[in-house]
Amino acid sequence: AWYVPCLASLETLQELCRKENLRCKSIGITNRSLKSYEVEYLCDYKVEEGKEYYLVKWKGWPESSNTWEPEKHLNCPLLLQNFLSDKNEYLSRVKEGKALKVRNHIKALKPAIADYVVKKAKQRIALQRWKEELNRKKNHKAMILVENTVDLEGPPLDFYYINEYKPAPGINVLNGITTGCECADCPAEKCCPKEAGFILAYNKRKKLKIQPGLPIYECNSYCRCGPDCPNRIVQKGTPYSLCIFRTNNGRGWGVKTLQKIKTNSFVMEYVGEVITSEEAERRGQLYDNQGNTYLFDLDYDSDEFTVDAARYGNVSHFVNHSCDPNLQVFNVFIDNLDLRLPRIALFSTRTIKAGEELTFDYQMKGSIDLTSDSADGLSPSKKRIRTVCKCGAVCCRGYLN
Repeated sequence: AWYVPCLASLETLQELCRKENLRCKSIGITNRSLKSYEVEYLCDYKVEEGKEYYLVKWKGWPESSNTWEPEKHLNCPLLLQNFLSDKNEYLSRVKEGKALKVRNHIKALKPAIADYVVKKAKQRIALQRWKEELNRKKNHKAMILVENTVDLEGPPLDFYYINEYKPAPGINVLNGITTGCECADCPAEKCCPKEAGFILAYNKRKKLKIQPGLPIYECNSYCRCGPDCPNRIVQKGTPYSLCIFRTNNGRGWGVKTLQKIKTNSFVMEYVGEVITSEEAERRGQLYDNQGNTYLFDLDYDSDEFTVDAARYGNVSHFVNHSCDPNLQVFNVFIDNLDLRLPRIALFSTRTIKAGEELTFDYQMKGSIDLTSDSADGLSPSKKRIRTVCKCGAVCCRGYLN
């Protein structure tokens, strides 16, 4: 089903809830906010008769209820810190990033500064809510963080987090599994990979040991082995805490790891809506007009299906391209042996330090041949137009496709 974002503003929803005495935690209307006043953020600043005042947006109340309050009435040191930090950040960017000397005794903020401070406060709240939503919906233990210290961009308005493929009508992504291995201790002679004619993909340390281009066959829901089986890696989800962050070089959103990742480790799956190649061609024409697309051909055995992560996806939706990537694409088969519908897993090609951005080559050769026409910073797509690459790698090819 397609979803339509709510057209009512947050303030309108808050006011309606308050009038009807309704609670809605996701927009800040709780028992506490209905019965008391809690500072949501600070909007402005002024000095009158030697006293400092801040314009307060009260949590759960519309902006029409904002009031000027002396600092002594405010018990919100973090919000005061955010307010001052946002004010100084704006002043430091006024002249192309050249820091300006900030006066300590101003009588009032200029309207442009106050407007920026409010936008940053609203962005901070929106990103926090988005982070909470992502962590509610994910099905793995590791955390997802969100960060934007670059601009005023907020959460994408038309993106819905999913944990696995979302098949279009008529497409069955669970097909072909009727039995599993009988191993008491995988891997054995008749374990799943060997039954499929391939070797076990992982070593004793649960790290990838096969070359790009070879498929991964993991134990499935019919197998006798338990959850600690060494041949159950991708199906457990990403084990690393990741951060969706705003890049500072025009590549949009990106993803960085918050933990060290060792070589040949599973990092994440690429998921989205599974559609036919014909539908992908139609959508691709529409995406071209928007300057971006997220189409990923599942061409391990044939070119019949495509994954579209434009509206439905997980963290991989935000992973950027690099001509010198630290992730590699592999095809995985678990509860579906249909060679036309492999799951797509991303594994580390080297040790990745905590705080380092995660990337993969949209033209990566190996398990899948990818080309891209997406705008810089977007996910892999079908080749349509020639796009300049901004990955910054020494070996950069100059174009994404």
